[in-house]
Amino acid sequence: MNQEETLVAEAAIIPKKKGFRFRFELDSTRTKTPWWTPFVSILAALILCAIFIAANGMNPLTVYEKMFRGAFGSSYGFTETLVKAIPLLLCGLGIAVAYRISVWNIGAEGQFIVGAMGATAVTIYLPGLPHIASIIVMVIFSIAAGALWGLFTAIPRTHFQVNELITSLMLNYVALLALDYVVFGPWKDPKGFNFPGSPMFTAAQSLPVLGTSRLHLGLIFGLVAVALYFLMIRYTRWGYELRLIGANPTAARYAGIPIKKHIIIVMLISGGLAGLAGMAEVSGVTHKLMQGISPGYGYTAIIVAWLAKLNPVGIIISSVLFGGLIVGGYSVQTIGLPSSISQMLQGAILFFLIAGDQIAKFRIRRIEKEA
Repeated sequence: MNQEETLVAEAAIIPKKKGFRFRFELDSTRTKTPWWTPFVSILAALILCAIFIAANGMNPLTVYEKMFRGAFGSSYGFTETLVKAIPLLLCGLGIAVAYRISVWNIGAEGQFIVGAMGATAVTIYLPGLPHIASIIVMVIFSIAAGALWGLFTAIPRTHFQVNELITSLMLNYVALLALDYVVFGPWKDPKGFNFPGSPMFTAAQSLPVLGTSRLHLGLIFGLVAVALYFLMIRYTRWGYELRLIGANPTAARYAGIPIKKHIIIVMLISGGLAGLAGMAEVSGVTHKLMQGISPGYGYTAIIVAWLAKLNPVGIIISSVLFGGLIVGGYSVQTIGLPSSISQMLQGAILFFLIAGDQIAKFRIRRIEKEA
């Protein structure tokens, strides 16, 4: 055996060193995102926005402290936060009901607007109703208007297989144009100095408030709706069928559950809750129908429902959180930042929520390789 053959033989005897590398793989067994994803998403959003705040020459901790104190640091700030949380709670709850069976209702903004219009119609055409009767009729009209708007999304989905994302989103713009028509046209207040808006509501047409604050009866509407949502989802056959459709629509179809019927029902409920939010806002806060009555409650409610993972208690907490973001955004105007900082935070939270949900579906696999 020559020297070359000897070296080859010795190399065959010496064990080869093994290295390893990592690879991301989709894990089909992970059907639920971890419970900590929303908290990590909020933290990541705060860090990202802190970079932009620092780039503007301000201390992010000072800005966040100012926002927190403005939203939760006083009784006035806290009640204002709850006032902003009411429409988010009702709209977010409606979106959560629809998403239980994977129906994406992006139209809560339009349903909110037509709900406010339905309540205002009562004040225009039935102005003489006593207080209790007026509030009851306004609630009924607002829910009916919002539910009808939701039906306009449900019917194309169930009968013509039209994607609800498209119809619900487009109907938002139809509602906005309808709002502009009535506040510039037939419902315009002749004593309003040419501003687009309906006549001011009377005391009999306004929701009762808590003391001298602006916190109104709409909060009770939201809490009662959350309680009913929890009981119906957890303890009724209808709730069981919704959970089954959401978990496995194919199995639900083979079990004889009428999926189309449930889509129509959840969209009626979803639209009705958003419409009730519109009534609460117009009767409890603005006391008149006006252009721009919603600063985007219907869109923010999507983040509220997603952050809460459709959990009833989580929806309450997330709606208060985002109500605080809105109020805190107004507070930082006193230190030279625009109120849109709250919208930047909302967008960042949504971004990291979506990213977190997708990343959670993957796992890191260690793969060994020979050196």
